[in-house]
Amino acid sequence: MILTVDIGNTNIVAACFRGSALVLEERLSTNRTKTGLEYAIDLKNVLEIHHIDPKEIHGSIYSSVVPPINEPMASAIRMITGTTPLAVGPGVKNGLKIKLDNPAQLGADRAADAVAAIAQYPVPLAIIDMGTATTISVIDKDKNYLGGMIMPGVMTSLDALITGTSLLPKISMDVPEKVIGTNTTDCMKSGIIRGSAAAVDGLLDRIEEELGTPVTAIATGGMSHTIVKHCRRHVIHDPSLLSKGLKIIYDKNR
Repeated sequence: MILTVDIGNTNIVAACFRGSALVLEERLSTNRTKTGLEYAIDLKNVLEIHHIDPKEIHGSIYSSVVPPINEPMASAIRMITGTTPLAVGPGVKNGLKIKLDNPAQLGADRAADAVAAIAQYPVPLAIIDMGTATTISVIDKDKNYLGGMIMPGVMTSLDALITGTSLLPKISMDVPEKVIGTNTTDCMKSGIIRGSAAAVDGLLDRIEEELGTPVTAIATGGMSHTIVKHCRRHVIHDPSLLSKGLKIIYDKNR
């Protein structure tokens, strides 16, 4: 069994694969002050809840966009599984043909998303990862990673709206029935959720215009389940894309 861990700004996603089958995937809150022991307890609890013996895990890999957590998490994985995790980064084979000005700038999470998407879906691709930031990665028909775009994530935008104003309230993320809100709360909900969906639709249109061909659109990340259902474009929802990409990268580097 292989353990994969993705360390994001808001959440840490831990997953286990038995062969190619995903047998668990859970989210933990990212906490920059936790020690390796505290993260080890978190991982141990996740495994116990799913009735998985850590002794079954014979390999591990992690990706991270939060460098201060890298060593505590690596230590936690070693404590729980007895394996030394592979860290996604320069020098690790991922099979991508990266066309960025500086390929080293490609985030580990975006690389893992791209690896999984190329393996699973027809190119060209647009991969929308909706986390703390919403990132879009573009893969052309020859499976080259061309680049993409980054914009504030759904909850990041909402938090900025609330903290930057005096009268707007905190809200839940359920969707109002009508696009045109008739009270402050529904106006905010419609603007954030439907506005994010419209942004995805509009960017996909512009990507296809620039490439000159239709793309397969895949959405992943913590907010993707809320936003995708309001897109007018067909967008495939694959919440485990990143974990699957980490497993593929692990296999390439065995």
